[in-house]
This record gives sequence, C-alpha cells and structure tokens, in this order.
Amino acid sequence: QVQVVESGGGSVQAGGSLRLSCAASGSTYGSICMGWFRQAPGKEREWVAAVWTGGGSTYYADSVKNRFTISQDNAKNTVYLQMNSLKPEDTAMYYCAADRRDCGSWPSEYDYWGQGTQVTVSS
Repeated sequence: QVQVVESGGGSVQAGGSLRLSCAASGSTYGSICMGWFRQAPGKEREWVAAVWTGGGSTYYADSVKNRFTISQDNAKNTVYLQMNSLKPEDTAMYYCAADRRDCGSWPSEYDYWGQGTQVTVSS
C-alpha cells in the first residue's frame, strides 16, 4: 500500500505560480510512478504530469507542457508540481496518484490516490 497526501493549493491570479507537493508513504521502495491529475467541476479527471521515480523520466500533457514542471525529492519521498503562467482554465482540484506498474495517463491506471488540493486561478 502507498499513501499520498497533497498540499500547496490555493488561489492565484492569472500569470502567477503555485507549487504543489505530494508526500508518499508506505510501500514506496523501488520505482513507482507518481502522477498528477486534475478535475474541474462537471469535467472528467484529466492527467497533467507524471514522473517515474526510478529513473526520473517525466511526462506532461500538452496543455501544461512548458508551463508545469514535475520533480522529485527521493530523500523526502515527495513529488512536486511547479505550475507557472497559470491560466483560469487551470482551475481544478488537483490529485496526486501513484502506481507501481507504469506511468499511464488514465485514472484507471493508478491504484493510490490522495484527497486532492484545490487550485483556483482568477482572471
């Protein structure tokens, strides 16, 4: 079992920045995929970015590429999502997820989920 807890959400004006954190605990030995998803009201949960903790490979959705950066601190078992140049359409609940098998882009590919942290971007 892997437990993940998100933090760092908040409200910001368009063009601003936020950094989300996801702390993992439990069976985090070896390599796992840590991913970020987001869900706006009335919309499907959308994959944002992921990192394979073993080799550090990172993956991004086109909608956030060159604006968001996912990184990891293995000593702290924590993954970060640095979000720059935020837009109102980035407003959503952001979820951290983990899985041992692979870094997919579908929610069904992740076994472990956090409770989410709200990000609100005003115009």
